[in-house]
Amino acid sequence: MKHIFFFAGLVLLATSCISNKRITYLQNLSDSTAIDLDEFIPFAEVEYKYILQPFDIVQIDFASAEPELVEGFTFQRSTQSQGIGAGGGGGQGSDPMYMNGFSIDQDGMVEVPKLGKIKISGLTEEQAKGLVQEKINVFFKEDVFVRLRIAGIRYTTLGEFNSVGVQIIYKNRATIFDALANSGETSLLAKKNKLFLIRQYGEGTKIHQINLNDRAILGSPWYFIQPNDILYLEPMKIRQIGTADNLTASLALFAGLLASILLIVNLVSGEL
Repeated sequence: MKHIFFFAGLVLLATSCISNKRITYLQNLSDSTAIDLDEFIPFAEVEYKYILQPFDIVQIDFASAEPELVEGFTFQRSTQSQGIGAGGGGGQGSDPMYMNGFSIDQDGMVEVPKLGKIKISGLTEEQAKGLVQEKINVFFKEDVFVRLRIAGIRYTTLGEFNSVGVQIIYKNRATIFDALANSGETSLLAKKNKLFLIRQYGEGTKIHQINLNDRAILGSPWYFIQPNDILYLEPMKIRQIGTADNLTASLALFAGLLASILLIVNLVSGEL
């Protein structure tokens, strides 16, 4: 009887373990030629350019040989608010660009002081910059330099992330691993070989599936995230037992239960 319980316990423990192959990033898994260490991996050629959408937040700055002339075209920002969040990103805390940036309304318009409402949704950053440039040059004999860009990369994490919700990275470009690190990494039970990336395009939305275990992702078109991406990770079928927070605690719980069962069986067998 003791041998039966012991064997059952070993089987239970074995089926509760998660293979390192399922949780290790950047393995050589592709059917194509393996990627060796120190090997140069070129970025994928992607023609896609982000199209501005309603409810995006953009940063618009003007520069002139006479700075006082363009002051009326910008919001007056305090030194304190300019410094918040300048070094990195995260989904927690305040978002300074929400207060200091220019929000695109539901009709795709952005309202700039003195210039009024300008429709920039449906345009790339470069096209929107050119349109604003035309509007402000009407007021000056000499051209005014315009800088227009997305105020950080906002994306959403759902599922088996340690931090879910809207995340922000204050950079012009961020990789999928930047996004993972910024959202607290994935949980142990995440299906890293099936990360769903939901991306918005000018014509609509597409769902892409990414394998984080595969080293080939470094040359993938989806290696870099885009504003408004949604990242969703499914859980594995393996479920943690009780309220344990990690696999080690779960295994300890199994071992304790197994020891208790064997002790009871031993006591009952001794009394018979």
